Amino acid sequence: MACWGAFYVCGIAGIFSVDRSASEHESISRDMAAELIHRGPDDAGSISLRSVSLGFRRLAFNDLANGNQPHASPDGEIVAVCNGEIFNHRGLRDSLAARGHRFRSASDTEVLIPLYREYGLDLTAHLDGQFGFALYDSVADRLLLARDHAGVVPLFYTVVGDQLVFGSEVKAILRHPAVSRRVDLRGLDQVLSLPGLVSPRTMFEGVHALRPGERLIADRSGVRTERYWDLDYPLQADAGPPLEGRAAESELDRHAARAAVLLGDAVAGRLQADVPVGMYLSGGLDSSMIGALMARARPGHSWPSFSAVFPERDFDESSAQRLVAGKLDTEHHEVPVRESELASWLTTMVRHAECPVRESYNVCSLLLSRAVRISGTGAVLSGEGADELFGGYPGYRFDAAGLSGSRAQGLEAHLEREAALRMWGTGLFYENDHVAAQEFRRELYSDDLADGLESFSVTGQRLVDPERLIGRHPLHQRSYLDFHLRLADHLLGDHGDRMALAHSVELRFPFLARDVVDFATTVPPELMLHGAQEKAVLRRAAVPLVPGEILARPKYGFRAQTSSHLLASGADWFEELIAPSTVRRQGYFNPATVSELARRQREGRHQVHAHLDTDYLMVIATFALFVEEFGLPCLG
Repeated sequence: MACWGAFYVCGIAGIFSVDRSASEHESISRDMAAELIHRGPDDAGSISLRSVSLGFRRLAFNDLANGNQPHASPDGEIVAVCNGEIFNHRGLRDSLAARGHRFRSASDTEVLIPLYREYGLDLTAHLDGQFGFALYDSVADRLLLARDHAGVVPLFYTVVGDQLVFGSEVKAILRHPAVSRRVDLRGLDQVLSLPGLVSPRTMFEGVHALRPGERLIADRSGVRTERYWDLDYPLQADAGPPLEGRAAESELDRHAARAAVLLGDAVAGRLQADVPVGMYLSGGLDSSMIGALMARARPGHSWPSFSAVFPERDFDESSAQRLVAGKLDTEHHEVPVRESELASWLTTMVRHAECPVRESYNVCSLLLSRAVRISGTGAVLSGEGADELFGGYPGYRFDAAGLSGSRAQGLEAHLEREAALRMWGTGLFYENDHVAAQEFRRELYSDDLADGLESFSVTGQRLVDPERLIGRHPLHQRSYLDFHLRLADHLLGDHGDRMALAHSVELRFPFLARDVVDFATTVPPELMLHGAQEKAVLRRAAVPLVPGEILARPKYGFRAQTSSHLLASGADWFEELIAPSTVRRQGYFNPATVSELARRQREGRHQVHAHLDTDYLMVIATFALFVEEFGLPCLG
C-alpha cells in the first residue's frame, strides 16, 4: 500500500497541576499510560514540562522510525499527545507548510501544534477525524483536551485536589493513588433506563467523560469545558412546505447522489493505512454499502470481511452476510458466537467496557476484534451511524405517522411529558415510559438506594442541550437524541472503541465523517422516511451498489443472547451472578425482585426481546462483574 501518512490508534494519559512541578507526578503518569498497553502495544512515550506530565501508548500503522509521541514544537514550548486520527491532515499540512510551519514526520497528529499556533483553542474547528488529544502550552501554562465531533474516541478526566487527571480509559485514571473508587448511581440509572451511559457521566463517581465535540481548558483560573461542535438541525419555522410527488422524487434523487459522493470520499479517506484494512459485514444495508464503496475505491482488491454468526436462528444473519461477501469477493471470516464464548469472555468484556451493559452483543464485538487481530488486519470500517443520522430505527416511523410509543394515558401521560421536558427539553417519547420505569426500578434497587432514587434517577437529569431540540421536526429531534443517547457513548464507546482496542484494532466510521454528518442535517424529514421506507436517501444511493436482496431486507438490528436464553439453557455461571447471595452481598439491588424476574423468565411468563425490552437481568449480572473487577465498594 502507498504511504498516506502515519496514523495511530493508541492510549493517552496525563496529570496537570499548576501548583506542582511535573516531576512530582511523572512516574504516576507513566503508570497510568502502562494501563493502556492494549490500546498501544508497539511503543511508549512520555514527557514532563512545567505543570504537566503526559504518557502515551502507541499502536503504529506506519512511520515507525519517526512517528512516536509526544510531539513537541521546535522551541519546546508546546507538547501534544493524540489518540486517533485526523483524516484531513494532508490538506492541513499543505496550508500550514505554506504559512512557514515545518514538519519532522508523516504523522497526522503533528498538525495539532502548528494549528494551535495559528488558531489557538479554535484549532478544533479545523479538524475532521476521530480523536482525543491533549495539548499543553507551557508559556500560557494551559492544558487543552478535546474529543472528536461524533465521540468516536473517548477521553476521561477527574479533578483530585489540585490535579487534573485524564486518560483514554477510566482504568488509567484509577491508577492514580488519589482517585477513589465509587459507583456513580446516576450512571447506573442511565444504563438501566437508556441504551447506555451518556457523557459526561461514567460509572465511576467523580470521573467524567468529555462529550462529543467538547473541549476542556485547564489553567490557573481553573477547569472549564465548552462545546465547539454539535448537531444543528434547521428550525421547522425556517423550512418550506413538505415535498410531495415529483418534487419529492427529484429531491430524493439529488440527496441520494450527494450522499453517494460524500460517502465515497469518506470511505476512500478511511482506507489510508500501511496495514491491511477490512470491513465488518452485518448483512444489512449500511455495512454492505460501505463494503461496496471500498470495492469501488480499489477495484480488484480483495478486502477481508468479518461477521458474527450464531447457532440460534433468531440471531443469525450469515446467509445475507455470505451473499454480500460473495458479491464483493472479500476474504470472508465468520466468527461463531456460542453461549460458551459468553461465559469465557464476559468478564473481559466488562473490564474493557468499564460499565455494565444491557445486551450481550458486546462480547460479539470483542470476538470480532480478536479475529481481526489474528488475521493481521489493523483497521476495520463499520456502518455505524447510518441509523441515527438517516432515520433507521422504528421510532422514526412512529414519529412520521404522528404516533407515540408511549402507553401512558391521562395523568401518567402528563407526568411522562414532564419527565421528558426535564431530560431533553421536549415531550418526545424516547425508549420507554420513564416515570413508569422508575417505579419499577424503585422495586429493583435495594431498600437504601430506593429511598434516595429521586436524587439520582435519570428522570431528574438534563441529558442533552434542549436548545438543539426545541422548534425542530420530531424526526430531527429523534436523530439528535439517538446521536447523543445511543451512538456516542454506547455504540461508539463501550460497544465500539473499547471492544476493538481490547485487541489493538481500530474501527473507522465513514458515516460519521464531518461532511456526511453535516449533510445528514440538511435532509428534509419527509425524505428520511420517503414512502414510510427507513433510510430512504441511503437506500436510493445504494441501488447501484448493493444486491437487491439486501435492499429489500427489513431492518434487522444486531442482537445476541439475552438473559432469557441463558436461563433457559441452565447457564450456571449466569445463575451465580444473579443469585440472591451475590445480589445481597453487593447491596445495590433487591434480591427478592431479582429472583422474581428470573423466575418469570424461567417459567416462560416473560421472554426478553433483545430490542424491545430492557434486559434487567443482563445489567444486574454484568454489574456484579463490574463491581468485582474494579474493586468497587459493596453496600450489603
